[in-house]
Amino acid sequence: MKNNMKRATVWMPLLIGAAFGGGLITGALVFPRFTSSEAHSKIDAIMSHITDEYVDNVDTDSLLEASIPDILAKLDPHTTYISSKDLQSVNEELEGSFCGIGISFNMLTDTITVLEVISGGPSEKVGLMAGDRIITINDSIVAGQKWSNEKVISRLRGEKGTEVNLGVMRSTSPNLLKYTVTRGDIPVTSIDAAYMLNDGTGYIKVNKFGRNTYSEFLNAIVGLRDKGAKRYMIDLRGNGGGYMEPAILMANEFLPAGSPIVETRGRTDISETSAIADGSGAFQQSPVVVVIDEFSASASEIFAGAIQDNDRGTIVGRRSFGKGLVQRQIELPDRSAIRLTTARYYTPSGRCIQKIYTPGSLKSYDMEIVDRYNNGEVFNADSVHLDTSKKFTTMGGRTVYGGGGIMPDVFVANDTTGLSTYYLNVLNAGLMHKYAFQYTDKERSRLQKASNVTELLKLLPSDDTMLHDFAMFARNTASIPPRWYYINISRNLIISQLKALIARDVLGSSAFYEVYNEYDPMITHADKEFSSGVLSSVDKND
Repeated sequence: MKNNMKRATVWMPLLIGAAFGGGLITGALVFPRFTSSEAHSKIDAIMSHITDEYVDNVDTDSLLEASIPDILAKLDPHTTYISSKDLQSVNEELEGSFCGIGISFNMLTDTITVLEVISGGPSEKVGLMAGDRIITINDSIVAGQKWSNEKVISRLRGEKGTEVNLGVMRSTSPNLLKYTVTRGDIPVTSIDAAYMLNDGTGYIKVNKFGRNTYSEFLNAIVGLRDKGAKRYMIDLRGNGGGYMEPAILMANEFLPAGSPIVETRGRTDISETSAIADGSGAFQQSPVVVVIDEFSASASEIFAGAIQDNDRGTIVGRRSFGKGLVQRQIELPDRSAIRLTTARYYTPSGRCIQKIYTPGSLKSYDMEIVDRYNNGEVFNADSVHLDTSKKFTTMGGRTVYGGGGIMPDVFVANDTTGLSTYYLNVLNAGLMHKYAFQYTDKERSRLQKASNVTELLKLLPSDDTMLHDFAMFARNTASIPPRWYYINISRNLIISQLKALIARDVLGSSAFYEVYNEYDPMITHADKEFSSGVLSSVDKND
C-alpha cells in the first residue's frame, strides 16, 4: 500500500479526535505521575518563595492557573488548557448530550423566547410551546434584564432530576403560566439537515464530529436511501471537527475493503495508529460529493481527505482550514484538563495538511483565514498558493498537495453576487433574523399548519410583498432608509435568507437548509458534479 500505511482495522484502539480549536484523543484520562526534575523543582521553589516572602499576600493557585495557558501557548496553536469550571460545558458539545430542559431560544427582544421545543424532552412533556416567553426562572424576573445567552443557559441547565420553575407568557393566555420542568438528558445532535435535494440526491449537513455523529449520520443516510437516494452530498462547511472516530466510520461507509483512511504519527507507540476500510460499508457504490470551505477543519479534513485520496468522490468548495494536529485530553486532579498535541495525522496519500505555525506566536495563525480573504483566495482559485514542494499522489494517480488544508477538486468562489451596502447594513444590524422572528411570532398559529417546507412556502407572502415589508421594518427599527437601487441588487439574497430563517423558526434547522440551499451556488455546483467525470459512471451502475 502507498506510503507504507500500516495495516489496521477501521475499529481503532483509541478514540481519536481533532477539533477546530483543539482535537481530542480520549482513552484513559489520567493525571500523569511527575518525576522530580530540575524544572519542576524550580517551579516549586518559585511558588514557595512567593508564598513565604512576597510583599503582599498572593493567591498562588490563581497565579498558577493564569500561568498555565501562557506555558501551553508556547507549544502549538491547538494545545490548550480548560479550567475546571469550563470543562463540563466544553465536553458536552461532543459527548452527545447535556442535562437541561430541552429548548432552543433567542434573546432578540431582551426576552427569552422559545424557538423550538425538543421532541420528547422535559419541556415538551410539561407543555411548553414554540413562541412562549420565559418571564421568570425560579421566581426571579429575567425579562428585560439584558442577560447574556451564557447566563440563561447556566440557569436552565443543571443536574439530571433537578427542577426549574418557569413563568411563561403565551399569546393565547392573558395570565402568566407556571411550569415546573424536571431537567433531563438533552441530545446534542450533529446532523443539521438530511433531506432529498432532488430526485435521487440525498443531502446531509454535518455540523460537528461528536460521540454520536456516526450513528446519527447512518440513520440519516439510510433514511435518505429509503426515500430513493442513489447519490449523496455531504456538507461539511463550517464543521470544525471533533472526534476522529466518527469521521473514520463515515469514510468506511463509502470505501472498499483495504482502502486507507487516516494515519497518525507521534513520538510514542500509542500515537502511531492507522485506519483501513474493512469493506463493511453499505454505500461503497454510491456517488458522493463532499462540500468544504475554509472553516472545515480537522475531522472534516480527515473525511474529505480519505474520499479525495482514494479517488472515491469529488471535493467541492474552497481550501479547508488546515488542522493536522491531534490532541489528547488529560484531566488534572482539580477537574481541569489540558488538550495536549500528541501526534499529526496523515491522509491516505501521506500528506499532513497542517498549515504553517510558529510555536509561541499565535497572532499570524489566528489571522490566516482573514489573510485568505484579503489575498483574494476565497474569490479566485488562482490566488491559492499551494506548497508545490509537498506534492503527493492519490490512489488513482492524481496530484494533491500537503502543507495547508485540502484543496477541493472543484473550486467554488465565495459568492459576492447580491452584496450591497444596504445588505451589509441590515445584516450587521441583525435585522433579517429579527424580522423573520417577528413575522413568525405574529403568524405562528397560521404557519404551524404547514407540515413541510413546500406547504410553508405557500403560506408566505409574495417576494415583492415580503421585500417591501422588510424594507419598512429596517427603516422603522434601525433607521436604515429603503434605498431601492441597492435593495434590488440584493433582492435574491435577502429573500432567500428571510424565507430560510422563517422556515427554521417554524419547522426547525433542517428546514433552513432545505430553503436556503435552493439559492446557494455552492450546492448548485456540487450537484452538477454528479453528472460529470467518474461519478457519472458509478451512478449509471445503480
